[in-house]
Amino acid sequence: MSILSVRDLATHFFTRDGVVRAVDGVSFDLDAGETLGIVGESGCGKSVTALSILRLIPPETGRIVGGSIRFEGRELTTLDEEAMRAMRGHAVSMIFQEPMTSLNPVLTIGTQIAENVVRHKAVSWKAARERAVEMLELVRIADPGRRLDEYPHQLSGGMRQRAMIAIALSCDPKVLIADEPTTALDVTIQAQILDLMIELKEKLGTAIVMITHDLGVVAETTQRVIVMYAGRKVEEASVDQLFAEPLHPYTRGLMRALPRLDGDAEIAGKRPRLMEIPGMVPRLTRPIPGCAFAARCTFATDRCHREAPPLTEPDAGHRVACWETARVRETAT
Repeated sequence: MSILSVRDLATHFFTRDGVVRAVDGVSFDLDAGETLGIVGESGCGKSVTALSILRLIPPETGRIVGGSIRFEGRELTTLDEEAMRAMRGHAVSMIFQEPMTSLNPVLTIGTQIAENVVRHKAVSWKAARERAVEMLELVRIADPGRRLDEYPHQLSGGMRQRAMIAIALSCDPKVLIADEPTTALDVTIQAQILDLMIELKEKLGTAIVMITHDLGVVAETTQRVIVMYAGRKVEEASVDQLFAEPLHPYTRGLMRALPRLDGDAEIAGKRPRLMEIPGMVPRLTRPIPGCAFAARCTFATDRCHREAPPLTEPDAGHRVACWETARVRETAT
């Protein structure tokens, strides 16, 4: 059963250059205990989708202009701000992209965890501090009693990210949104953080929305994947289906841009060249009448430039928005 259901979500920003259609009709469901990946280039609308779910779009520049966001059947787009504050950090939590700019630099780590617990659990400050120690132990921060009274600048990047996870999980949320949780970390710490999130998900049963541009993270942590481009959903499939047979030309381009280790080529002195997707992402201040990827697509026809393709389901559970799916599939065989 879906715990989170998003339907035809549209979020726009109003700038001097015009209306930026950052999210343009995105729909998806998240089941209880599931990990859903949302992947795409920078600027494709992943983070704005996440911020829209929590109603954190800055009202002076943007707003949700259409669609529905339902959590356990409750419509979030019509809740008043007080009700949304009660939801954030409790029923639905978020790990933000850069902990150094998301954590409060003048409050200790313990205070930042405890204040979330006090707000949502209505417990004493002493009990909240005890919960903070438990959470730091849970995310494997050594000597949590001492770290509790340290400030963000006193922690390493990996420890700050662990502290962010501790804050997000301190009130046992049913949905955790992780926005590029490993972007600023080195490879070794990235692996540790991902292993930790998988372990905590299995232990606590939290559903996760994993937002990333890293297909390696998607392959390692998710069950189902949504591919976004220019504010639209262009493909959705299980992780096995997507990696076995990507059906959208954009998804194929992302796959081909992945660095690969080819031992035979290295021995022969021929290092394989990374493929690139030609062209630029279209400006979202202008209406896109056809497929948003058409100008960069080698499969594009006149129809692709005129008509936006609907999402179809060529295989069970595998949806794609492309007029030329049959040709894409033929060239892959």
